[in-house]
Amino acid sequence: MTIRMHIALPLSLATLVLVAAGCGGGDSSSGVITADGSSTVGPFTTKAAEDFKASGGADVTVGISGTGGGFERFCAGETDISNASRAIKDEEAAICAENGVEYVEFQVATDALTNVVNIQNDWTTCLTVEQLNAIWKSGSKVSNWNQIDPSYPDVPLKLYGAGTDSGTFDYFTDAINGEEGASRSDFSATEDDNVTVQGVSGDKGALGYFGFSYFEENQDTLKALEVDGGEGCVAPGVDTAQDGSYTPLARPLFMYVKTSSLADTEGLADFVRYTLENEQTIAEQAQFVPLSQEQIDEQLQKLEDATG
Repeated sequence: MTIRMHIALPLSLATLVLVAAGCGGGDSSSGVITADGSSTVGPFTTKAAEDFKASGGADVTVGISGTGGGFERFCAGETDISNASRAIKDEEAAICAENGVEYVEFQVATDALTNVVNIQNDWTTCLTVEQLNAIWKSGSKVSNWNQIDPSYPDVPLKLYGAGTDSGTFDYFTDAINGEEGASRSDFSATEDDNVTVQGVSGDKGALGYFGFSYFEENQDTLKALEVDGGEGCVAPGVDTAQDGSYTPLARPLFMYVKTSSLADTEGLADFVRYTLENEQTIAEQAQFVPLSQEQIDEQLQKLEDATG
């Protein structure tokens, strides 16, 4: 029986999502390909795994422990694939090297990191990067919407965001606050973006951020804000992420694949190839920004080089 990850429902971060029947670890004897990491990339990999299984491919399990948590498992040799919403850090790469884990980095999609408010919020449609910085910077005491803009109503501001193990947290803090990891700490932080969905949809004064696909899946209860990065307000979306106008919150999304697993884990190379060759369809169906054909060809060449 196939168990699908539905974005709108709460997910346990301690539990692997079984995309296809079967269970096992990250070795070729288990008969299962294992992936873990980013909750942003998770829905993309889940969709790819379901389609791959339906086409006669191997079983794949997808966990969502966060980008940082995924790299911890990956560099310890526990998984075949590490989903990531940012590039691997030098210190993570060093741990992989110490443990003899070699890998190939594949870009699998593009994301428009999205600021969301409650659907009842009728006082704002756009925030500037400066306003977002004032809200989220370290030591910020902004606690009411009228502190962001005097024209906004007297409504308490409740903040939701990514946990510190999340690549989304790293990317957002770097883009908005100018330093990776620099953020106020008095907000509801989680590695599970569904917690943010529930929190923001249940509080008129809430503000949160996560990957674009989570907004797309929950747009009946959430409103996405445009962002003014200096050239006027721009809405998150496929076109604006692809053309670069949604700045500074458009970002690449990755799958890191263990080189030895490409040779030893049955079906892994086929799964990666299937994912790349069908990337545009998978991205569109999973509500991600697809790669260009040129980008796909570059990733396929990486796979061919790695498999020789």
